[in-house]
Amino acid sequence: MELSRRTFNALAGTTALGFALSGSGGETTRAYASHSVPTGPAPGPPAADRARHTVGFDKYSLLVDGRRLVLWSGEMHPFRLPSPSLWRDVLQKMRAYGFNAVSVYVAWNYHSPGPGQYDFTGVRDLDLFLRTATETGLYVILRPGPYINAEVDGGGFPGWLAATAGRARTSDPTYLSHVDEWLTEVNAIAARHLFTRGTGTVLLYQIENEYDAFVDEPLGRDYMSHLYKKVRADGIDVPLFHNDKGRNGYWTPGSFNTGGEERGWLYGFDGYPSPGEVPPDWGDFGEGGLKGGATASPRTPGFVPEFGGGWFDPWGGVTFGGKGYAEARYTRDAAYERRFQLTNLANGITVHNVYMTFGGTSWGWLPAPQVYTSYDYGAAIDEARRPTPKLAPQHQLGHLLRTVPDFAKLDRADAVRAEDERLKVYHLTNPDTGSHVYVVRNDTDAPITTSIPDAGIDVAFTVAAHDARLLTTNLQLGTPRLKYATAQPMMYLKVGRMDVAVFTAPHGEMAQVLLEYPEEPLVTRGDAEPAWNYDLGVLRITVPVGLDGPARVRVEGGGSDTPLLLIFADDPWSLRLFPVDTPTGPVLVYGPSMVRGATLDGATVHLTGDTVRGTGMEVWGPRGLDRVTWNGRPVPTDVTPMGSLRAVMPLTPGQFPIPPVGEVRLPALGNWRRRDENFEALPDYDDSGWTRVDRTSSYSVTPVPKGQPVLFADDYGFHYGDVWYRARLTDADGLESVSLAYSTGTQGLLMAWLDGEPLGTHRMPVPDKDTARKGSWAATATFETPPPAGRSPRVLSVLVRRMAHDMDGGSADSHKVARGLTSVTFKGGSPRASWRIRGETAPDPVRGPLNNGGLYGERKGWHLPGFAEAHWEDTELPRADRRQGVTWYRTTFRLAVDAGIDASIGLTLDDDPERAYRVQIFLNGWNMGQYVNDVGPQHTFVLPNGILRTRGTNTLALAVLSDGTTESGPGDVRLSLLGTSAGGVPVARVDSPGR
Repeated sequence: MELSRRTFNALAGTTALGFALSGSGGETTRAYASHSVPTGPAPGPPAADRARHTVGFDKYSLLVDGRRLVLWSGEMHPFRLPSPSLWRDVLQKMRAYGFNAVSVYVAWNYHSPGPGQYDFTGVRDLDLFLRTATETGLYVILRPGPYINAEVDGGGFPGWLAATAGRARTSDPTYLSHVDEWLTEVNAIAARHLFTRGTGTVLLYQIENEYDAFVDEPLGRDYMSHLYKKVRADGIDVPLFHNDKGRNGYWTPGSFNTGGEERGWLYGFDGYPSPGEVPPDWGDFGEGGLKGGATASPRTPGFVPEFGGGWFDPWGGVTFGGKGYAEARYTRDAAYERRFQLTNLANGITVHNVYMTFGGTSWGWLPAPQVYTSYDYGAAIDEARRPTPKLAPQHQLGHLLRTVPDFAKLDRADAVRAEDERLKVYHLTNPDTGSHVYVVRNDTDAPITTSIPDAGIDVAFTVAAHDARLLTTNLQLGTPRLKYATAQPMMYLKVGRMDVAVFTAPHGEMAQVLLEYPEEPLVTRGDAEPAWNYDLGVLRITVPVGLDGPARVRVEGGGSDTPLLLIFADDPWSLRLFPVDTPTGPVLVYGPSMVRGATLDGATVHLTGDTVRGTGMEVWGPRGLDRVTWNGRPVPTDVTPMGSLRAVMPLTPGQFPIPPVGEVRLPALGNWRRRDENFEALPDYDDSGWTRVDRTSSYSVTPVPKGQPVLFADDYGFHYGDVWYRARLTDADGLESVSLAYSTGTQGLLMAWLDGEPLGTHRMPVPDKDTARKGSWAATATFETPPPAGRSPRVLSVLVRRMAHDMDGGSADSHKVARGLTSVTFKGGSPRASWRIRGETAPDPVRGPLNNGGLYGERKGWHLPGFAEAHWEDTELPRADRRQGVTWYRTTFRLAVDAGIDASIGLTLDDDPERAYRVQIFLNGWNMGQYVNDVGPQHTFVLPNGILRTRGTNTLALAVLSDGTTESGPGDVRLSLLGTSAGGVPVARVDSPGR
């Protein structure tokens, strides 16, 4: 069905669901009609201002209150950072580095420990996260599924869903009944934070995730229709969307029933290009049609809900050659991001989300089979919350798209060629302003120097290998018009009574900017490097970029009443330039590692932010400013000819107005205590309180062997971590061997004992390139059995480390593939088995359902602070034990990080890689991840502040699982300082109840 070009909010008052989608009471806003919204300033930063707002779109961009908005978003998941105070830290970093939105998955499994049970408190406080995003001035793209994938257990489905009737991800009514419960809970929170209502900043809402099943069948179309209508019925009145798994043209507007609503749906598609490929054209310059990306929906803006800001790494690290996420960041560096993101912009993509911008940690039993604990992802902000150099293009583009309105409305223009035709050139123009944009891309292995005579750019510039440049001509910068520049514009601001334009270019390049002035202006340089000349109405400014910090040039007169300040920076220097909005106007700050905020109090600007080294500072702000404070301390300044306040450098050599970060000392870990477990393997262990294995049918997609009971752990309510089985074998005379079939996620294993004696360990193989994305692994472990030694009945004990549920990316109910034992057969004799099963205890109400598994020590609280270590023995590391089973180690350590220092600290484990063991790491009772010594590649685990007491005592517990085939550890266990800065945010302690 072809959709009307009528605007989203023009139809709001007449929707069949009976409420105003735009939040304007159904009133029509004339500015929303297609082609009638002219180029103009973007909307200001979003806030909870209690005013009604409209949200619409046309083929160019989103329209917010009648203004064009380019949405430049970054992905982060609050469930991967279990310290709510640090959400603010990451969100403020995203805002400072150019993002105007955050995209957020909400994981059903994280909030629902059982059917009908939902928890949005503590580290699961979605309301708090959305409030924090609003306070930071970020729009929110909310993605609550119900299916999210996200490389989390079950794709976000709760474990209990694996043991229910109904086919997931279809219109099956049983499944939908569970979905409706979930959406009711999450939408009640989302509705309180809708931008349309002025009570928050939720701007877009996603239903489902990369759903490519049953696209042309009622099973799928009715499912999508149900989700759409349910979300609308819950009061969500912002545009809805789905993210196509690639460029398939699935779920475009009109492809399913939306209850008569025509302008409430956006088409989006995901893209994760390989660094080795040529950037594809996913829109205006592409092949067109349903497979063309943005062209699949020509009447909605180009939308990429997930663009690859990195990639995930599997157990063993085969994706990145065992080098882990450092290699992901190296191969998908700043040049990669710039080359692909500029290509996206040229293709008309104005709603753009980078997945991930902060990856975080898949702590506890959160990770899907395909990933290990770290979800760093090679993202621009690393797992330790440190900004990385690959932020540079996102920082530059984000501020450009926010401050230069021309980029929100671009049409494809006549083809032009670079003088060196090895370069690809995209040419676009703004139909309202007449400005021109050129994306110049180098797909070769060597830098290329060229010009673009067809564009009037007749001087040389260089495009680095596998990189790109954005150039502009005929762009208005206040009064003067930019004839052309060989440098990329980064931002244009009106600061006080002065216009400020920032340009970036590669380090050492001689950048040129040509401005049209009817009269010769007065030019003042703030640094020694710039040069200029004026001829025939054109001011030509030439600057070597990045030689000694940003270069500054002030231009006055020339027919303009407003001075123009030009700033030139390379990538590293640009990462120290921060515009900050205030009610009085923008403030521009140069120098610190990051600026979090600026408030004006009379003639004083109070700045907050971070520094990692000693630095100077320069501030441009509203007229009348004469004082600066930094994190509450006065900064002596002088007024400069560039219209700024510049920090006065102390006379003492090596000192700075803002001093370097103080030293952070970490203690050595010692005073270890040790205790073995595996009591469940002992023949006389009392298992009378365990659950009987007596089911004969299952909702699992794994068949139940004929004549055997259901052994699948999920069917007995055990969904996460380790699970124990015990069988009493009668009539076991003549028993020769036992075969244990089991099913796990990646790197699962099984251990068995008979009458307390180890039979052995079986483990799933380390994935290779062909199996790195495999979600379920099945195998059969066969063990010869020793003679009975006169004992009857015999006792068989089995421990299975299940790892995780399949993510069900193919919509085949694969999250219901069995976990744990699947069948048991015997050779010799005809033993009869009476089984019992034991897994995790009731979910920890603070740490949630994904924290604990079924180890004895976990069930008894050995991982908790304050546990009384009776019967534990003193020990030292490294250890070189050889035993099958679990051994626990505990210690405490105290930190005394100075207030005002944000120290990111990790736990590092190292040992001989030939030793076969794995470690669950518990900090103050929180399961911070799993280390597998002989598989890797992860050795360092981030300990988030809040859970980690940076000023106080911490309890560290290690549950070491070894297979007995080699000496086991732990070996070297130490704290590692991952980064420090002066500043940060106040961090509240995360509740860590103990014994």
